[in-house]
Amino acid sequence: KKFALYWRMFNGPSLETEYQFCPDRKFRADFASIDNKLLFEVEGGQWVMGRHQRGAGYAKDAEKYNIATALGWRVFRVTSSMLTPSYVEDLIRIARNLSPSKSFYSVRK
Repeated sequence: KKFALYWRMFNGPSLETEYQFCPDRKFRADFASIDNKLLFEVEGGQWVMGRHQRGAGYAKDAEKYNIATALGWRVFRVTSSMLTPSYVEDLIRIARNLSPSKSFYSVRK
């Protein structure tokens, strides 16, 4: 919630929440700036061995990020401690200055 709040506070580009970036997989990104092909993942539980730090969750996240990258998305991973107004404002500056990247992955049919 903090990420979206700060993003709106600084008038960031439009974001989709829980965006399914790969049509043939169930993977979803926490937030997506579709025009710029940017995905933002807020990684919680880093101090309590949450899902993203345990073996199976970590492996699934790695697969998800690799597929996103191969599809031409840029993935920004943000921890809860990074969620400050100034950090999110920096991400908005990046989002406004990056052009979309190309896909290197073909979707399974």
